[in-house]
Amino acid sequence: MPLPYKISTLLYCFNDAGQILLLNRAQEPNRGLWSPPGGKLKTEIGESPYTCACREAFEEMNASLEITDLRLTGITSEFGYLGQAHWLMFLFESKKIINDLPAPHREGYFQFFDQSDVPGSLPVPETDRESIWPWFWRHRGGYFAAHCHTHPDGRLDWTLEESCPPIED
Repeated sequence: MPLPYKISTLLYCFNDAGQILLLNRAQEPNRGLWSPPGGKLKTEIGESPYTCACREAFEEMNASLEITDLRLTGITSEFGYLGQAHWLMFLFESKKIINDLPAPHREGYFQFFDQSDVPGSLPVPETDRESIWPWFWRHRGGYFAAHCHTHPDGRLDWTLEESCPPIED
């Protein structure tokens, strides 16, 4: 039986101290793990990834972001994640600083972390720990695209399909 394809966004937000805002997820997938806020596109209405990221910022963080507040930093695709679905994820960095800790809600609760904590010993999804976080930090200010083939035995085969590190001044 073919797996469904799900499309989502992740939103990487920072405070004035340079700490990243993460959500401890109360819902599946990734319940109990730390990840950036975000969610699934409303494909039935033709929602764009940018519009989805802005909507999710408001729903999860009560933050009003405009499309111009976002910078696309990466795209990842995952084949057969947990044997349940294929995923296409758009990774955005917010150009707008978020200093206030959003209130807890049904999706989970938030906390700011230093870069050295993430992934570090912080419990994050395995795909994030293995590749997405290292590539995000290396390409922050640039762009990357990657694909992960998730095997039934849990093995992950990653391919970095495009790498455009930030341009140094």
